[in-house]
Amino acid sequence: MAIKVLVVDDSAVVRQILSRELSRDGEIEVVGTACDPFVARDKIVRLEPDVLTLDVEMPRMDGLTFLRKLMHYKPLPVIIVSSLTQHGGDLALEAIQAGAVEVLCKPGASYTVGDMSQDLVEKIKAAARADISKHRAADTDTAAPKASLTRTTNRVVAIGASTGGTQALQSLLTRLPANAPGIVIVQHMPEHFTRAFADRLNTLCAVEVKEAEEGDSVVPGRALIAPGNKHMLLQRSGARYFVQVKFGPLVCRHRPSVEVLFGSVARFAGRNAIGIMLTGMGGTAQTPCWR
Repeated sequence: MAIKVLVVDDSAVVRQILSRELSRDGEIEVVGTACDPFVARDKIVRLEPDVLTLDVEMPRMDGLTFLRKLMHYKPLPVIIVSSLTQHGGDLALEAIQAGAVEVLCKPGASYTVGDMSQDLVEKIKAAARADISKHRAADTDTAAPKASLTRTTNRVVAIGASTGGTQALQSLLTRLPANAPGIVIVQHMPEHFTRAFADRLNTLCAVEVKEAEEGDSVVPGRALIAPGNKHMLLQRSGARYFVQVKFGPLVCRHRPSVEVLFGSVARFAGRNAIGIMLTGMGGTAQTPCWR
């Protein structure tokens, strides 16, 4: 049975593009579109969609207010599709806290309609399986965690997360001690959103959290998040670990790609590293996506 999707956006052009691109996939059926939350409310009741795509800045009622009302009265998997400037990124973070399962950036100079469509199709399929009934506000308790990890200069933790991973990352990172091993993270997000996400986590965590930049050192007490729309690789010079950030083709439909990061970690850190997958993502053992 096809996944029923309702597209909510105030732009007629965006509604048309999203409907056309999503309809190309045989597992997705766009059952309707809505130009604002009030129209969306009525269509949700009538059409009973499985997944909702939602813009943040909307007429008559902003998307964030609508999302909160929706999660209170009729929980539904929601994917934010927005033009993520820095301001928009902050709003998108609030949307994640309010219950959105994922955030995507509308096509722009460095993010094509094709790239966005591939991402959105995949995330809709993942969102359709999400258990929204268990949604709750992310735990922001920043009490000092147990010092279960010891200081080290030669270990690296690599983390991959996809749909719904933002709350899982926050829950994990806020419990780590300030002397945790160096951490490198790929969370599938668009540009601008990763910096806002990292900045917010930095205010909550004992470790330093930042959006990775070319040449950043991977050291105890620091977590680096791959910037949206760029791959991140671990490199090593003597005893020093650092990251390389670069643009490149989609790998397993993603940029940044966890396959690219984990492949570099395996090469340069080997048994001194541990990999953590927080959500399902990437290729299969039969068809690896990194070389």
